[in-house]
Amino acid sequence: MSQTNTGHNLDDEVAEYRDPVHNVDPLFVNRWSPRAMTGDSLAEDALHSLFEAARWAPSAFNNQHWRFVYATREDDEWDSFLDLLNEANRSWARDAGALIAVFSKVTLDHNGEAAVTRSFDTGAAWQNLALEGARRDLAVHPMAGFDWDRIHDTLGVPEDEFDAEAMVAVGERADPETLPDDLKEREEPSNRKPLDEIVFSGRFE
Repeated sequence: MSQTNTGHNLDDEVAEYRDPVHNVDPLFVNRWSPRAMTGDSLAEDALHSLFEAARWAPSAFNNQHWRFVYATREDDEWDSFLDLLNEANRSWARDAGALIAVFSKVTLDHNGEAAVTRSFDTGAAWQNLALEGARRDLAVHPMAGFDWDRIHDTLGVPEDEFDAEAMVAVGERADPETLPDDLKEREEPSNRKPLDEIVFSGRFE
């Protein structure tokens, strides 16, 4: 019999918007994607703990397809990372402590054949990173709004060997009032579709 999660241990800001129906660890529900960040530096140890979490994700043939290229706001490359973002993302991500570009290796190491689950597996690594960030009460926000045509050349990543998957902003959380006006009202955890819209027994309907 499934158990109802009463919301125990959900963050207050999350409990206002999210109500899990079945019993899951609150960490999954507490994770969301804030944009408001302080502009403070991010401790290198904290950042590498996110990568450590990502490292333990599962992958086909243990190929570990994921690659992360990052810059902190103190790095010379910071402006290059920021310049890859579209204007809307740049308006708030400039206050991140680090920007991360996520890539996946297109072939399997052991035989050179196509790694057909590379995006699926790299998504698992991203989720590990995001959950560790949530556990540390960091803002971790993934983005698709960046220059897909320039990212390989800008970051020196071989385009024939790796696919771009996403960019991620990470930072210390700030008051939503620090955001541009059009984003303040969106700075809240989003809800999710009910299970009967995403899960099907026996046959897709």
